[in-house]
Amino acid sequence: MIQKYRKQFNAEYSEEKYNKVKDELALRAGTEAQFRISESPIFLTKDLKNKLDQACNSIISQIKNMSAAELDLAVPAHCRVPNDYHKPHFLAIDFGICKNQTTGEIEPQLIELQAFPTLYAFQEEYEEVISEIFPFLKELRTSLPKDQYIQYLTEVIVADEKPENVVLMEIYPERQKTNIDFAFTEKYLGIETVCFTKVKKQGKKLFYEKKGKLIPIHRIYNRVIFDELDRIPNLKLEFDFREEVDVTWVTHPNWFFKISKFILPKLEHPYIPKSYFLSEFPTDEKFENFVLKPLFSFAGSGVNLDPTRADIDEIEDKENFIMQRKVFYEPLFEDPNGEFSKSEIRMLYLWKEDEEDPLLMDNLARMTKVAMANVDFNKKDAIWIGSSLAFFEK
Repeated sequence: MIQKYRKQFNAEYSEEKYNKVKDELALRAGTEAQFRISESPIFLTKDLKNKLDQACNSIISQIKNMSAAELDLAVPAHCRVPNDYHKPHFLAIDFGICKNQTTGEIEPQLIELQAFPTLYAFQEEYEEVISEIFPFLKELRTSLPKDQYIQYLTEVIVADEKPENVVLMEIYPERQKTNIDFAFTEKYLGIETVCFTKVKKQGKKLFYEKKGKLIPIHRIYNRVIFDELDRIPNLKLEFDFREEVDVTWVTHPNWFFKISKFILPKLEHPYIPKSYFLSEFPTDEKFENFVLKPLFSFAGSGVNLDPTRADIDEIEDKENFIMQRKVFYEPLFEDPNGEFSKSEIRMLYLWKEDEEDPLLMDNLARMTKVAMANVDFNKKDAIWIGSSLAFFEK
């Protein structure tokens, strides 16, 4: 969208430099990324950045005005974790980059949002690496200075604890596509990544084993999506997450459900497409204008871009689905072959427990050449697709 930067990047781009970005990230992390990294960042205008800020500020304000009882309705009984608290530590807000069909202006349209961590550490390292290989990007830095970024991340996740008493917890972390982010998180914060199956329980206390010694766990940087545990056969755990234990959750698992597609029908703003719970879908609306989404899916799972009456009739638990008005990502980002990619952008916030509002830390862009931003839906030989970063006009 900013031709000056797009032309400069495309002129400097080579497959050798792209491989150098990936290789340097793998070297620093000690592991390769298991998701596709796009060949290119995206470049966005001040005007679009202002629109993103307006939308995010409105969403945050609306969330703060929702009652605890209203949000609590989102949490399934079988996934409820004790000792909830009044706010999440993370907020990730996803927008498609679209064209207004009336005015022709480029604008963001909300796709979804989540109070769940994502690639906070990886995005910081990625920005540093790609800016070293394409030096003109340094003048466009999008996040806080690295030392400040890591300090803020530390204050949210580690807080006043010793790093050895804080763990990043995931189920089978070595199998997760995001494990390169785990590696950078360990590097930044000095904490351990621990598999949920390896956590030990004594009374209300939790521990992990390191070099034959049991280390107490005081804070859990939680990366487990608990409603997915039921899909793992023969899973053996020493403690049930629904038990009351003496730990602080970062963030508390109940917020995964509270700040999710569950609240989309409650939000209003020009950059928020109208959504309905499927059980409340108006008879005067047309299916073809909407996308059908499960409330608590992850990475695009279960999304139906073209729902029909037959699809709707097959769903028994209609209260667990929403219908969201379709938006159309605009192909704006030109590759060296003269083809264009679409993109969505995730705004990454951290929210300190004692702060009134969250702080915007960084962003994560996902590029695509098909209808969904999930890379799995793209052609395998496509370029300018995958995980990336947005730089903004200064």
